[in-house]
Amino acid sequence: MTTVAPEAVIKDLSRLNIALDQAVPARTPSNLLVATWNIRAFGSLTDKWQAGPKDSPKRDWHAVACIADIVRRFDVIALQEVRRSVEALQFLLQRLGPTWKVIASDVTEGSAGNGERLAFLYDSERVQPSGLVGEIVLPPIGDDPQRQFARSPYFAGFSRAGTEFTLASVHVLWGKNAAERLPEVTAFAEWMRDWADRPNDWNRNLMVLGDFNLDRIGDPLYEAFVDTGLWPPKELNDVPRTIFDDDKDRHFYDQIAWFSEPDGTSVLEDVEYSLRAGSFDFIPHVMTGLSRNEISWRISDHYPLWAEFNVSVS
Repeated sequence: MTTVAPEAVIKDLSRLNIALDQAVPARTPSNLLVATWNIRAFGSLTDKWQAGPKDSPKRDWHAVACIADIVRRFDVIALQEVRRSVEALQFLLQRLGPTWKVIASDVTEGSAGNGERLAFLYDSERVQPSGLVGEIVLPPIGDDPQRQFARSPYFAGFSRAGTEFTLASVHVLWGKNAAERLPEVTAFAEWMRDWADRPNDWNRNLMVLGDFNLDRIGDPLYEAFVDTGLWPPKELNDVPRTIFDDDKDRHFYDQIAWFSEPDGTSVLEDVEYSLRAGSFDFIPHVMTGLSRNEISWRISDHYPLWAEFNVSVS
C-alpha cells in the first residue's frame, strides 16, 4: 500500500489549488476563516487511489486528497454527515498533517439520526479550543417532553489570536416536506437566541453553521431561521449550495450566521466580518469525466461554504 499520489491525482490537486487561490482568501495573521461542509456520507473508505467498478464505497484516497486540499484553506470547518465509521475522517487528518485536530460528537442513534455525527476540524497553529464543547438538548416541548432534534446539534468553543468564538453546527432533519423541517429550525434558532441573551454565560461570539435544509429567502423556513436575529451575510445570498443547483433552483440549505441587534448591528465582539464569503465549486477542477452524481459520492453533493472575519491581534 502506497500513499504516494499517482500523476493523475497530482494534476487534479494542482488544478484544484489554482482555483482555490482565486476563490478563497489567503490566511493572514489578522484574519479568521470559518467554513461549513456537508460531505455526503463521510464514513467508510476504499483504501486505494482509485476505486474500481466493484469497490464500495466509491470514496477513495483520491477523493479525500481533494477534500483535504479544500479543508486546509480554512482555520476551522464544521463537517456534517460524518458517519459512524471514521475511516475517511482519519485518512483526511493524515492528509492534513499533525497540526490539524478534530472535535466530534457521538453518532445520534435512531433511524432519524441516519448514523451521523458532527465534527469540527481545526488547524491548531491558528485556532485553539477554548474548553467549551457539548450537544444542544431542548427543554420539554409542550406535551412531548422527550422530543429532541433528529441529529443533536453540536457546539464547540475556539480561540483565535486571543479572541473566543463559539460555533454551533447542525444538520436539520430533511423529512418528507419543508413543513417537517420547520419545528427543528425554529427550535434551534430560539435556543441559540436564548443562549446569546443569557448574562454571565459562555456565549461570546456565537455563530451557527451547517445544513439547515432551508429553501429560499422569504419562505417559512428561512423566516424562522432569521426571525430571532440571526444574520446570514448577504454575500451568501446568490452562491449555490449543492452541485445540483442551477439558476432556477437555488437553495439556501447551508448557512453561516450570527446574531445582530434589531437595527442590524452585529453583536460580535473583537471579530469583524470582512464582507467576504462564498461557496467553492470543485466540480470543474477534479475527476473530469465523471458525472456529477458520481462525484457526489466521492467528494460531496454540497459545496463548502465559508466566511472571513478580521480579528484583533495584539
